Amino acid sequence: MFDWLFGSRKQAQHRDQGVLHGSPATVEPITLRVSLITHAPILEARGGLRLYEYFNWPNPVALAQQYAADLRTASGGIARYEIAEHQVVDGYPVKRDGFTYEDATYLRCMARQQNFHQPDAVDYEHLIATFDLKRKVLSGAIDEVWLMGFPYAGYYESQMVGAGAIWCNSPPLASPDLCPRRFVIMGFNYERGVDCMLENFGHRVESIMSHVYRNHQGERNLWERYIRHELRHPGRAECGNVHFAPNSTRDYEWGNARPVLSRADTWHNFPDLSGPPRMMNAQDWGNGDMRLHHLWWLDHLPRGAGVTDGVQHNWWWYVLCPDRAF
Repeated sequence: MFDWLFGSRKQAQHRDQGVLHGSPATVEPITLRVSLITHAPILEARGGLRLYEYFNWPNPVALAQQYAADLRTASGGIARYEIAEHQVVDGYPVKRDGFTYEDATYLRCMARQQNFHQPDAVDYEHLIATFDLKRKVLSGAIDEVWLMGFPYAGYYESQMVGAGAIWCNSPPLASPDLCPRRFVIMGFNYERGVDCMLENFGHRVESIMSHVYRNHQGERNLWERYIRHELRHPGRAECGNVHFAPNSTRDYEWGNARPVLSRADTWHNFPDLSGPPRMMNAQDWGNGDMRLHHLWWLDHLPRGAGVTDGVQHNWWWYVLCPDRAF
């Protein structure tokens, strides 16, 4: 799957066989148990339809399943998410100031596309307590939480919770009282597609790997090298970041046909990054398709065995397992 997108056929075959740079990989799959919490109010005044049904938005379960499948593919089989529980809530999440939408209020805001409640952010401490997340995480029943909601539900794209939590595309909830073990709460909008869900995950990667390499200066900072793109590093593009492909000239420009020299291919041979660059453009990462670009970008994250300069070659370990990785 996606072999055409992820480099040469030979490289794809090597990765399928668990081979990185000619050496057997010993990296084990990482199984993560997910608590899926879907806020999907029943609209009694609209024939008893769930909110996403009324607006003809995607089915949240289908989105979660495709997201898990995409991450498993992009990680070479390392990321193995399992939905351990699914709670469907007939209601709206509580905002930070205690406000909660009612059906009529929310539908009126949607019809006008204005007057949505501020502050928009949900009360995460209330959510953690309501769904007993601390106990579930500590018992090993779950490892991660996925919130599925609607526009203006108030979720962060991702947030890390627990003792020692770090910035994860949002301010950390680092109190040990919330949980002695670190875990991530992902926030998704089921009005949108898996492409946006992968973007949320990509920003999680950016936050965590920036933290991992925070004490590595200059050329030792391989994360800073990974995200180089032509606009900021002329002639030295590598994989770019979530918003910028190697040849992008602005945010979200994944369809640029302009060829640039890039060393993105060499990251499939990590830690050997001595390979030559080649000319690349949007054809290499999906011709402007957001989901395909994000899959291409995630596929290039190192995922081999070993350690270099104090950092595991398997970057997925840090991104998936913040409690063990820091």
